[in-house]
Amino acid sequence: MSILFSPAQIGTLQLRNRIVMTPMHLGYSPMGEVNDQLVEFYRARARGGAGLIVVGGCGIDRIGNAFGMTQLDEDRYIPGLRRLVDAIHAEGAKIVPQLYQAGRYAHSALTGQLAVAPSAIPSRLTRETPEELTEEKIKEVISSFANAAKRAQSAGFDGVEIIASAGYLISQFLSPVTNQRTDRYGGDLEGRMTFGLEVVEAIREAVGSEFPIIVRVAGNDFVPGSHTNTESRAFCQALEKAGVNALNVTGGWHETQVPQLTMNVPPGAYAYLAHGIKTAVSIPVIACNRINTPELAEGILQEGLADFIGMARPLLADPELPNKAMSGQSERIRPCIGCNQGCLDYIFRLKPVSCLVNAEAGREAELGPISQTTATQQILVVGAGAAGMEFARVSALRGHKVTIWEESGRTGGQLALAAAPPGRQDFLYFANYLANACRELGVKIQHSIKATPDMILSAVQNGEFDRVVLATGARPIAPSIKIEEGAEVVQAWDVLLGRKKTGHNVVIVGGGAVGVDTALFLAEAGTIDSQTLRFLMLQQAETDQELHRLLTQGTKKITVLEMAKEIGRDIGPSTRWSMLADLKRYKVNCLSKHTVLEIRKDGVLVESANDGVQKVIPADTVILAVGSCSQNELYSALQGKLENLSTIGDAAKPRKVLDAVHEAYAEGRK
Repeated sequence: MSILFSPAQIGTLQLRNRIVMTPMHLGYSPMGEVNDQLVEFYRARARGGAGLIVVGGCGIDRIGNAFGMTQLDEDRYIPGLRRLVDAIHAEGAKIVPQLYQAGRYAHSALTGQLAVAPSAIPSRLTRETPEELTEEKIKEVISSFANAAKRAQSAGFDGVEIIASAGYLISQFLSPVTNQRTDRYGGDLEGRMTFGLEVVEAIREAVGSEFPIIVRVAGNDFVPGSHTNTESRAFCQALEKAGVNALNVTGGWHETQVPQLTMNVPPGAYAYLAHGIKTAVSIPVIACNRINTPELAEGILQEGLADFIGMARPLLADPELPNKAMSGQSERIRPCIGCNQGCLDYIFRLKPVSCLVNAEAGREAELGPISQTTATQQILVVGAGAAGMEFARVSALRGHKVTIWEESGRTGGQLALAAAPPGRQDFLYFANYLANACRELGVKIQHSIKATPDMILSAVQNGEFDRVVLATGARPIAPSIKIEEGAEVVQAWDVLLGRKKTGHNVVIVGGGAVGVDTALFLAEAGTIDSQTLRFLMLQQAETDQELHRLLTQGTKKITVLEMAKEIGRDIGPSTRWSMLADLKRYKVNCLSKHTVLEIRKDGVLVESANDGVQKVIPADTVILAVGSCSQNELYSALQGKLENLSTIGDAAKPRKVLDAVHEAYAEGRK
């Protein structure tokens, strides 16, 4: 019997299952008010079967605020919050707000005032030095937490969650890295816990003994000199004594150098942190971070690692995940692939959250359900990449009859390229989802058909199709660089797809996303795999230092050349830093501001923009990763000859997968 879908309790709060939609910053409330966008976004997740929804963060004041955040700092927000609560309750779920104060992570450009913190230590995120809180101001902040909780109770919320994780204000008080106070709020661990415990005590006094309180904690800060799971367990034991009803255990701080949410984090990798907390307390524990499937969630519960499962981005990707899993249709779940393109990257750019795999996310109020057409068409789609299949899926949902012609023997298009580097395989899950969804909806996917203008015109003239949509994608650019006869030159796409092999001394021309992907893909050659690592560690056969070397030093010497001043400039900010760190870890030689003058048999002649010096970088294989161009010859040949003809995705303009998928979705709804 499933534990995941069994009823459970947090304090006095009865939940229909053990799926908690953990908080994620959405940016949907530019004025702090609850609006239709926020209500319908969360209503869809409640209707989809989540047991508990945590709305967050919700600002308790303005000095520790963030872009587009729902507010709890004034009574005037209560009516809107009550509307949100009523919508969630109507769908059978429960709802709590996360009480948020960013401390030194708050940007003065957004709040209009200097951030506050336990000590005046510069923030690595904002590059600003916060103001050190006086004891009088500490009392004001604690009162703001308590007042916000009381407003939440007045609005009908089922409890509150306090954020004491990710490096925000309570975390800053807890850590010796950011708390250098000598008063009762500093010093040893007991002193550093004082602020967080006083916040809990003030909230408990404000809301009474029966109102559930959850605290979100860092299971390990993953910051040198800061807390590990040992200190976190001690804090959680103190929280339990203070009357906290549940603990929501996540990973490290935002400024950690250990990835927390990116695609290369193994599924469920941080469940061990929740288990560490669970062994120290008797109240329920929620496990979080990259738990993307119901099967993984069920396994974590069955193994006793946690009592509840936290999912945020998986429910962004598919609000119906719980219902689909409960009804035995897990294969129909639209997967979160951990790309962060529409969630974290958008927030970093001060844009409302979206989702690569779900074009409806955040637009539920605007779009409404997909309607059935009254004028069914026979539609031909050329290309079974992400854009072609998403268009076909949406068009089929509307009731159209869709056929896809695909030149290759597989579906997914460039998603296979994106999935090739280590830790990027989740892109294939989206390709498989689209292919399965299309087939389930009756879309005919015909492989090994190289479409020509005559074939398409003939099919339309014979009445087989009423509309033609070209999703033929892009192809790599061949730059105008002088190449000496006999030089081994290949395209990055051919390497990533396994169509071309390389030598041991490799130079990659182009340091954008594809160049970085290719470098990481090749850097793994000759390194030990996870099974070998496990064996060697269990047997204590090698030192930690030697194991790290075996993991990161393969058989190839790789150099990446880039004309611009930065490597990976077109990679999203939430992912770029970790990929650049991997390049360094694998000892890939990255040379920015270098122009390629000539490719020779013995290497690549380059010129440095810094000093104008020319030199030859030795290479037995040169890989080109200098961009792509639309593959739109069919459109040029058919334009003006067909009445209903359009192009989507990279065939219209090369760009990110998110843009192509969203464009295809919009075209399908039309």
